[in-house]
Amino acid sequence: MNTRPILPALFALLYSASALAALPAASASASAVTAAKPAAHSCHLPGAEETLRCLSIPVPLDYAAPAAAGLKLHVTVAPAFRAPARPDPLFVLAGGPGQAGSDVLPLLSAAFKRVRATRDIVFIDQRGTGLSGKLDCETPPNEEMLSDAEIEAGLRRCIGTKPAPFAAYTTAAAARDIEQVRRALGYGKINVWGGSYGTRLGQAYARAFPDSVRSLVLDGVAAPDQVIPAGGRDGQAALDKLFAQCRADAACNKAYPKLRAEFDTLAARAEAGLKLSVADPRTAQQVTFTMTGPRFLGTVHNILYSPADARRLPFLLHSAWQGRWEPFIARHNIAGDFASDASTATLLYLSVVCAEDVPRMTPALLKDDAALLTRPLADRIPGLCRLMSVPAVPYAEPSTIQAPALLLSGALDPVTPPRRAESAARHMRNAQQLVVANAGHGVSQLGCAPRLLREFLDRPASPLDAKCLSEIPAPTFQLGSAGPQP
Repeated sequence: MNTRPILPALFALLYSASALAALPAASASASAVTAAKPAAHSCHLPGAEETLRCLSIPVPLDYAAPAAAGLKLHVTVAPAFRAPARPDPLFVLAGGPGQAGSDVLPLLSAAFKRVRATRDIVFIDQRGTGLSGKLDCETPPNEEMLSDAEIEAGLRRCIGTKPAPFAAYTTAAAARDIEQVRRALGYGKINVWGGSYGTRLGQAYARAFPDSVRSLVLDGVAAPDQVIPAGGRDGQAALDKLFAQCRADAACNKAYPKLRAEFDTLAARAEAGLKLSVADPRTAQQVTFTMTGPRFLGTVHNILYSPADARRLPFLLHSAWQGRWEPFIARHNIAGDFASDASTATLLYLSVVCAEDVPRMTPALLKDDAALLTRPLADRIPGLCRLMSVPAVPYAEPSTIQAPALLLSGALDPVTPPRRAESAARHMRNAQQLVVANAGHGVSQLGCAPRLLREFLDRPASPLDAKCLSEIPAPTFQLGSAGPQP
């Protein structure tokens, strides 16, 4: 499982973190009129082999004017295997912001395989994502051959031609939507699983509707004061750990004894604009394009999300330093190769971040958090936000979450490392934090974690025995073209 956004155009140029800060949420008294009981139909969706139940639930576009225009949320329900199901289902909130619940259905057979034995699993396509009126831009053909300026110009044109009221697409509105879904489906108290940005949304929902939440499971936890584009320290710390692990590994150190220096050289060359003539990894045809700083750094940052991917990075960097860029470019192109309707909604991402994060990007914060990997995003996103023209959402000090919470952190996570969960836990009455030494951004599907999720949901007030998480091994380093070591 990985809930990070993969946007071939925007995030190759403006790489984003996918776990984002918690926002002040709407109060329960401001909720809209409960939606009528919706009719479900059988559906088959990518990522799930069996038949599921799909519903369309109407919600107000603007909760301040609930009688005005509305939109319809797509909801997917995976019924519990055993009947009758327990009355407290698990609601799944995906990452991004911009990823849809229907994009993460593979979690059913991984992270939630134990939970589903006795509970319904409910996936919500957040407003502006997936099948809930996705706010996105068309991906131009051969975009990897376009310049950074051409990509940004295309995005600016897209923003200017979309008639959507971007100000309606906030975390607070999405939290109110969750309550409408709960009521429409007739559930009482629910459990909430959030991954990455979903942890921000989950915390917002728990604060806005405390009486509706039985427990929280937050994987890749965003701190309440976290600002997305200012994630340089976390990214740099993950990169430094990787370099240190390679240095401590005899085979990796022997293969790449000057890894950090090679990275610094490549970053400097890309920053200056490195003209490359290489065989296209897809077609083997000779192509010429420019490797820029944002593309290089964005790819490196993206790789760090997964330890298995990160353990390939020394090979990719060393190959590029030797002048053989094809492996690195093939990894850079993965987003485009697998782009589909399941890709993150670009304009929903900007709607949220421009309203909730960019207003808090003060010069002092950026100076304190200055780091190479996230500088392209911090430099470029304010200009895009001016085009989005969304009002700032004021930051409010977080209230205490009363529901029991399980916080999952990967020690190698480049965007939501354990320190972010520790900060979030200060505003929770009953929080357990589990840290997995050899995990990155996403823990729920690893090793014994699916069993621990079931145990927590059955007895959320009881401490977990999580020693088994220490048995999750570190992936091996890739030392050559044949792939990682056995």
